Amino acid sequence: MRRLLIVDDEAIITDGLAEILGGLGLEGLEICTAYSGSEALEWLNSTRIDVVLSDIRMPELDGLELLEMIRRDWPRCRVIFLTGYNDFDPVYQAIQTWGVRYLLKTEGYAKLIAAVEETLHELDEGLRTDTLLQQAREQRTTLEFLAHGEYFRHLLMGTGSLKTSDLLEDFDKLHVPLDPARPYLLVLGSLAHGCATTSYAGRQEAALAAKLLADDSFQDKQSVGIIDRYGDLLWLIQPLGSMEDDATAYDSLTRFLEGTLEWIQAACVSKLGMEATFTICRTPFSWEALPHAYERLRQLQHLRVGDGSSMVTTVQVEPLELGGMMRDGLRTERIEPLAGLLEAGRSEAFMATFRELSDMLLGEPSVDSMQVTELYYSVALMLLAYMNRRQLTGRMSTTELMRFDAHGSWQEAFTYLADTAEQLFALRRNGEKKRAESVIERICSYVEQHLAEELSMVRLASEFHFNPAYLSRLFKQGRGQNLSDYIEEARIRQAKALLVAEELRVHEVGQRVGYESPHSFTRFFKKGAGMTPQEYREFARTSVP
Repeated sequence: MRRLLIVDDEAIITDGLAEILGGLGLEGLEICTAYSGSEALEWLNSTRIDVVLSDIRMPELDGLELLEMIRRDWPRCRVIFLTGYNDFDPVYQAIQTWGVRYLLKTEGYAKLIAAVEETLHELDEGLRTDTLLQQAREQRTTLEFLAHGEYFRHLLMGTGSLKTSDLLEDFDKLHVPLDPARPYLLVLGSLAHGCATTSYAGRQEAALAAKLLADDSFQDKQSVGIIDRYGDLLWLIQPLGSMEDDATAYDSLTRFLEGTLEWIQAACVSKLGMEATFTICRTPFSWEALPHAYERLRQLQHLRVGDGSSMVTTVQVEPLELGGMMRDGLRTERIEPLAGLLEAGRSEAFMATFRELSDMLLGEPSVDSMQVTELYYSVALMLLAYMNRRQLTGRMSTTELMRFDAHGSWQEAFTYLADTAEQLFALRRNGEKKRAESVIERICSYVEQHLAEELSMVRLASEFHFNPAYLSRLFKQGRGQNLSDYIEEARIRQAKALLVAEELRVHEVGQRVGYESPHSFTRFFKKGAGMTPQEYREFARTSVP
């Protein structure tokens, strides 16, 4: 979406340019108008403007003064100055500034349209400049670390796709140096609880420093290191070489990790002043097992001998241990994505995720009742917390929500939870709709009562505390027409009533509906009614029986 602001103290010019440019049908272009430099400044102070088409000489605040403010607040905004004067001093001063064009008003609409189209094209091309590409390269390392962490935390929670085809696409886009068709080893690292810093930022900084130490030692391996949701370090590592060598490659990799992590452990003490413990899982895992392998590794680290500080432990997970994937998959952490979807109002995604969880649970014959009960109450508590935050407990029954034994079967219990969630989404939609309808009614009432005043989008947005673009979009969604069209129709209705019912002069009627200039009012009325105000007055009076 691009936003063009037309500024001229002569209303006939401003309105004419808006009508001509609006009639071009330029996709994604929103046209705004201002009838003075100060009104243009109101627009610039409330929303992003991409192109300003302005007269260079205006009272109060002229084009050059306006240009200074544009360059200060919106440095990428382009400016096209229009003037009918032959005094080129201000023009010469203006065109020395980057992004400024100059046109004489006498050059005609064709050149003006071409200048606007060229400027819009330059803005689009500017997004693909070498400067932006260079900035992207400089930020790439940091962004990749953040992206890798977010992506793998998503996979570890069991909410991302682990299909080989999806992993291939994701790894390629995120520059993940791992092979999704090949197993990997996991290494989990924890900083000692006695670490000097207790703040979140301090713990993150300490974990990142330890990660960088290890990454430097893993340079000749295929590896990705992240900080997990608990603030611990996790690496996924693969050996280099062909897959034909995998039989011995993973054993060699395990030995490498055991020796290297001991050195890293010592480096953490000497260079960072903190103790660390590492647990290596020597079992190569398939990617489908990632969430469950990670959970099992955390369990095994928790069960280590002694206090666990300054240890490097190697563990192995037998295939039978991963047979409990279903139970691990029902862990409470899986509720967090549901809570996020509920809070965001994404009903379809919420119901799909909930069905996936419940179907997985109810389709597993070996799952025990305690796991079912845990999941039920986890979801129920999440729903209850949402109701409390939104003050909805008095608007729907919660009698059975915290009573798992009130339901005849597991299926009925989870159907009840799904129905409760559906009710919450419905209440949210109804509430949003009613609030939108109320705001729109207030806007319409305000317009009807202030037709004689300036009713720009900036003023209405300020009156109702909305961004101008959002206010325009909200009104269009609720009423099915543009707010500017509604204002014009209201002014036409009021003007017709005044022309017929009161002995006012035509210019007085125009002033009553917001037009100081008789010419502008006549032009506006003829466009909306198909005849001049005087013609309408005569027609209406002769039509009355």
